[in-house]
Amino acid sequence: MSKRQRDSREYARQMRMIQERAAARRGRMRVAYSAIGAVLLVFVVMGLVKLGTAGGGGGESPSAVPTGAAAEAIISGITSVPAATLDAVGAGAKPSLPTALTGQPALTDGGKPLVLYVGAEYCPFCAAQRWPVVIALSRFGTFSGLTLTASAADDTYPNTPTVSFHGATYTSQYLSFQGVETTTNKRVNGQYQQLDQLTPAQQQVLQKYNAAPYVPSDSAGAIPFVDFANKAIQAGASYSPELLADHTHQQVLDAVKDSNSQVGRAINGSANALTALLCKITGNQPGDVCSSAAVQAYQGEFANVGK
Repeated sequence: MSKRQRDSREYARQMRMIQERAAARRGRMRVAYSAIGAVLLVFVVMGLVKLGTAGGGGGESPSAVPTGAAAEAIISGITSVPAATLDAVGAGAKPSLPTALTGQPALTDGGKPLVLYVGAEYCPFCAAQRWPVVIALSRFGTFSGLTLTASAADDTYPNTPTVSFHGATYTSQYLSFQGVETTTNKRVNGQYQQLDQLTPAQQQVLQKYNAAPYVPSDSAGAIPFVDFANKAIQAGASYSPELLADHTHQQVLDAVKDSNSQVGRAINGSANALTALLCKITGNQPGDVCSSAAVQAYQGEFANVGK
């Protein structure tokens, strides 16, 4: 295992600990798991706890987000980050990287490699990770229906600005993408309300790969969870949501456009890493993207992908 992979696992572990400690301080984790019952049932219960019932009480509303033409401009900007900016960032702030899988059956949709994202709108770590996921995937295809949102106002790293995959679609000749947002960012009667429901196939992927030995046991069940065609997985964010504290959506976009900004180097560096991984999955297509300086900055990091 490379040093970057060890760092990646340690970062994911730390992200999970932050989530759990923050929730514990607010007295939110009051769930006891039964030792009796079917494995699938136990996992579903755990999934509901981790994905949608992060506590009780509260009721603050998420911060206001841009709408109309302002929202469209931000979405347009984040889905079309100039290649020159990404090349200038290169490896960026050295984000936590996905972990390569070996010997697993291909995960596909419509005959193309499938990227499966599972998160929730309340989750600040999901909020942070969506930025680089959108930037990277936009180099291979086109999103439709993305909307702006923010993480929960009453959770750790409140009101982290982000986009949502709820209701969005993705078109690409190289890849398929499924984005699942399991809950909203607003509580009703102490619970974040259900949004998207996992399909049985998505549930099976989550149950198998978001658990030991594919992720460290203390990170099992963490969100966001991203499966890159069963060639690599990531549980947790690649950088801390703290970087986006007190930022508006427009300020995040402005930072992404600035190759020298701390936020831009974190988000674009992560996007470049994901792009390099996706190039391995697509057989280095499209050629102009996969031969770029942004991708070359991560040359060798995903050598085991596809083996």
